[in-house]
Amino acid sequence: MAPGTVRLGRKRPVPACPNPLFLRWLTELRDTAAQKGQQTQHSYNKAISSLRRYPLPLRSGREAKILQNFGDGICRLLDQRLEQHYAQHGPDAPIHSLPEDTNPAPGPTHPRHRHRSADRSQDPTLSVGGASPPKRKKGGVRVREYVPQKSSGGYAVLLTLYRHEQAPGSQGFLLKSELQREAQPLCDKSFTVPEPGSRYTAWSSVSTLIQRELVMKTHSPARYSLTEKGQEEEEEGEETADTLSDCSVERPPRGGGEETGPSGSGNSQASEVSQAPWMRGPDREPEVTLHPGNYDIILGAPSRKQELVTELRRNGVPFDVRKLHVGDFLWVAKERVGYVPGQLRAPPARELVLDVIVERKRMDDLCSSIIDGRFREQKFRLKRCGLGRPVYLVEESRSTAHLSLPESTLRQAIVNTQVVDGFQVRRTADIRESVAYLTVMTRQLQRLYQVQTACVCVSVRAHGLEESVSPLPGRAPPCSLLIFTEFNQGAVKNKAQTVREVFARQLMQISGVSGDKAAALLERYSTVSSLLQAYAKCPSDQEREKLLATVRYGKLQR
Repeated sequence: MAPGTVRLGRKRPVPACPNPLFLRWLTELRDTAAQKGQQTQHSYNKAISSLRRYPLPLRSGREAKILQNFGDGICRLLDQRLEQHYAQHGPDAPIHSLPEDTNPAPGPTHPRHRHRSADRSQDPTLSVGGASPPKRKKGGVRVREYVPQKSSGGYAVLLTLYRHEQAPGSQGFLLKSELQREAQPLCDKSFTVPEPGSRYTAWSSVSTLIQRELVMKTHSPARYSLTEKGQEEEEEGEETADTLSDCSVERPPRGGGEETGPSGSGNSQASEVSQAPWMRGPDREPEVTLHPGNYDIILGAPSRKQELVTELRRNGVPFDVRKLHVGDFLWVAKERVGYVPGQLRAPPARELVLDVIVERKRMDDLCSSIIDGRFREQKFRLKRCGLGRPVYLVEESRSTAHLSLPESTLRQAIVNTQVVDGFQVRRTADIRESVAYLTVMTRQLQRLYQVQTACVCVSVRAHGLEESVSPLPGRAPPCSLLIFTEFNQGAVKNKAQTVREVFARQLMQISGVSGDKAAALLERYSTVSSLLQAYAKCPSDQEREKLLATVRYGKLQR
């Protein structure tokens, strides 16, 4: 097989669960709750999924409390079943294997093949880790398994998540904006704009996928990934021609003029997968263009200062209150949208972030942020947020005698922010003067952009804004903007970090190591291991001390 290609197919067999007895008891509890129509069946199903992924043996239900979805009630039920097991089979009875008179619970089966497996065995634990056995409504009508229709929202979401997880180097999840963008070509309806006469979009089907336990939603901002049940159904579905994971349905024909249908071989599927756009790395999406006169410049302000909001209204500044994950103020180019006949609400307006961001600091806040280390971290995050013109707005206080740091230290920190870090610093006397500065900036930006065409030139990963963002050739930098939602999601403080980012944070905890110095060290030694290996290769202590002496950093490369 050619290097770099991916072969679709079943994954390697998963090892058997080391706690089959607990798995069987949970399955019985789940099935009993399902027969009675109780909602606790979903809790048991989640606990089963967690237990199947846990690789170590458990000695009691109390120990299982460390697992996800295991509460006090489930752990207590397991301990009660364990006491009954010891009473029936003796105090030395093994608990990490099933008794000889019982069979281990088989794995889950795909909905399309459950009727065949049901003929082979009537074991009630047949659907461990998957959906509960088929139930009957009143009147004897069998409930159909949920299978999304082709080109529907659920179909597009499942197929997109499955393709993403099969891609090399995948993180195993997608954010909402990424999932909508990559799933849109596979769906007939829009994920953001409802159809005339309806308030639902294709994204509304995601709640059904989560309820059916095919898709899992975690973290904030939300991350979407396939559950084990969703993965197993996708893998089993490859055997049929009309399954969701048939990768040749929505893909262009291969080079050479040969088209491969659903009956193609595994190698042909692998070739098609290697040519899929979602495996070509960060790709440029079509430009989002806002022409002059079709958008307004809006100030994004925090909601925690009522006095500030009042002053902005008094000055007639167009603003809206929004939560920002980095900085305190920024400006967005918000598209003007009109109402569509037949719809109650106007379609959502597209928003692009201008290249200016403001961090507001009072002197007492500046003092506390220097003491607890937030000052350096905030400057580092502002530098890496993707906007090229960060501004520090410092409000002077009437008296600095009551602060924990001397006034000379605070003023030196302000000077370093401007001279060393390259930030634009503006000092104001009070909050009214700060609002006056924001008012002047808003009007200046409105004049600047009234004849500019704002556009998005590159797709910025919401979990990787620190990557380079380069405008398209021939575009003026003020016009090459970022989408607000992706910018704000990428600036989340507690997002998933790479080893390189964690190492940078660790270096910046050392006294005297600034962001520029840490970045210069990372260019030469990207991980802790590489730095330790370099130290180990030095023959003497003198060379170890001089190892980093030749590293150049900053704009002056000192």
